Amino acid sequence: MKFDIKEEDMIIKPYKSEGPIYIREQKGFFQRIRRNLGWLLMLTFIAIPWIQYNGQQAVLLDVATQKFTIFTLTLFPQDFIIVAMLFMVGAFALFFVTNWLGRVWCGYTCPQTIWMLMFSWVEQRVEGTRNQRIQLDKSAWGFTKWRKKLTKHSAWLVLSLLTATSFLTYFIPAKTLYLEMFTFEWSGITSFWVFLFALCTYGNAGFLREKMCTVACPYSRFQSVMFDKDTLVVTYDSARGENRGPRKRKADPKALNLGDCVDCNLCVEVCPAGIDIRNGLQYECINCGLCIDACDDTMNKFGYEKGLIKYASGEQMAGKKTNPFRLKLVGYGVLTVMLIVAMFAWVAQRTPIEASVLRDRGALYRVNYEGLVENPYTLTIINKTQQTLHYTIAISGLAEAKLTSPDTTLIQPGMMRRIPVTVTADGFDISNKVSKVKFIIFAEEDPSISITKDSYFYKN
Repeated sequence: MKFDIKEEDMIIKPYKSEGPIYIREQKGFFQRIRRNLGWLLMLTFIAIPWIQYNGQQAVLLDVATQKFTIFTLTLFPQDFIIVAMLFMVGAFALFFVTNWLGRVWCGYTCPQTIWMLMFSWVEQRVEGTRNQRIQLDKSAWGFTKWRKKLTKHSAWLVLSLLTATSFLTYFIPAKTLYLEMFTFEWSGITSFWVFLFALCTYGNAGFLREKMCTVACPYSRFQSVMFDKDTLVVTYDSARGENRGPRKRKADPKALNLGDCVDCNLCVEVCPAGIDIRNGLQYECINCGLCIDACDDTMNKFGYEKGLIKYASGEQMAGKKTNPFRLKLVGYGVLTVMLIVAMFAWVAQRTPIEASVLRDRGALYRVNYEGLVENPYTLTIINKTQQTLHYTIAISGLAEAKLTSPDTTLIQPGMMRRIPVTVTADGFDISNKVSKVKFIIFAEEDPSISITKDSYFYKN
């Protein structure tokens, strides 16, 4: 038997074309969720730096002074274990959600997706529908095309600048940043970062778009490790949809030997990643549900049952039940909760004072004119609270020793002070050449704010 196979039939064709993606605007249940959630997240992102607490910006990540303020909590470089814990919580929470609902983070809450679809919304308002945009790009350059392109890119640049400025308000006080912007007093470094972030936003959301999700973002590559047969993902019911093909609305699909899929291609046209979900699960799919809305809309028009494309697990498509208590999902959930508890426990037991004791770089000890042994030290104290406090220093562990230091030391919120002190003792009263001495530092306004640091006293 001889088969007549053409060479082009042996080439595996990609599920997604390499050309530009013209996203068709779609309405529906999942689109409303995504859009409303996107607006909520964007407004929250813009509003947080404007929240005031105790007369200052509630959330301020001041890199210049290495001080991060989050309402009542002030973090310094010594506290960055909580940042590591926060990233771990985010990672395991992402693993948990991915194993449960697939890439819903990408489809509904990822900043890249939100800004990409926002830029697409602007594009649709300026250049028209999907078909109109395709025809516009194919047309010769004229007044209308120049006007629409300039309007679109101008709007994109304004959005990018506002995004970058809002982002910088997390690192520079919002009032200061905007006041300097309106008075043209931005410093060179401020201007550099604002325009750099604006350029990145403009490039990512306006041009790279889905390529950031499918090529640059590593999440799309390792997501399959977190998927299992019970993960809910956007799925095409091929048993019901095939054979696919066009037909009239009143036609009987069974008489035509057709499934419910009318091959309208709307599921591809509304997809931000430009894939065809009917070809099966692909790593580019961000689980946004826009293809579900498009397909349900078509099913309504033809009088068919909804759900040809739906969120479903492999087990559900095989006619079985999804196991909500599978080991991987429970494990990710337990680890997430444990890390959250550990993070709050760390914050609860965190001492709002940091101190260190440094011995004098000169001689280990010296003998004063009274014949007493002196050991000089330098104490470094950091006030990690948001109040001005008076600190007192005391010693213990060394009998008959005397501490020479200021009666109290005033330290402003988030500031550090270096205080020279001296411990004096009679060498004949001390049997050991090296003795341990404890420095106790506490706030007069709140004695519970205290810390004890160990050091050594040398007599010869």
